[in-house]
Amino acid sequence: MDIQMSKDLNYVFNALTTHDAIKRHSSAVMGYVSLFGVTPFHLKAAKFRRIMEGMVKLFDARTFNYQKKVFRISHAGIVEALDICIKKNFNEQLENDNYLKKVMIGISEREEKTASRTAEKDLREKESGLMVGRPEGRDRSPNDPLGAIGNRALQHPDPDGDKEDAGEEVIKRITPEQAQANLQRLGQIIKSIGG
Repeated sequence: MDIQMSKDLNYVFNALTTHDAIKRHSSAVMGYVSLFGVTPFHLKAAKFRRIMEGMVKLFDARTFNYQKKVFRISHAGIVEALDICIKKNFNEQLENDNYLKKVMIGISEREEKTASRTAEKDLREKESGLMVGRPEGRDRSPNDPLGAIGNRALQHPDPDGDKEDAGEEVIKRITPEQAQANLQRLGQIIKSIGG
């Protein structure tokens, strides 16, 4: 029995000293572990190890399950949830990690919404860039190589209209009327497909 307790405590020590995420956030992890009433003493070494294994698994996978649903969460979100649990005044010791999971669900959903909004914003910027003639939605700044080509083409259009003399591809900006016509054609295509 003493050998198993030593293995449990050895695992806890190794997790605290070698696992990057656990080591970086060890105060939050140990604060959370203390809510279960366990300490690094022999009497509760097995429970201490099980909790620490759960923390290592959580930090490694950045996912957790609750009621047969999988949630993704960042390291910062995990630490935020641990901090909320630590600061809550529990009347009794915790028996399981359901409260932590409930806190992490809210944080996970918030992170998912933020990531979704950011991705949608980036996509809209890219689409608007393509609609006004910027390749790949790029800005036409002099530091952007494709934007600089577009700027030179706009500043020095080929007077003869033949691209061979220009030495580079001319990128022309479409007019608002052309953009509207393109949108109407796209709408007709979608309707003909059945959308």
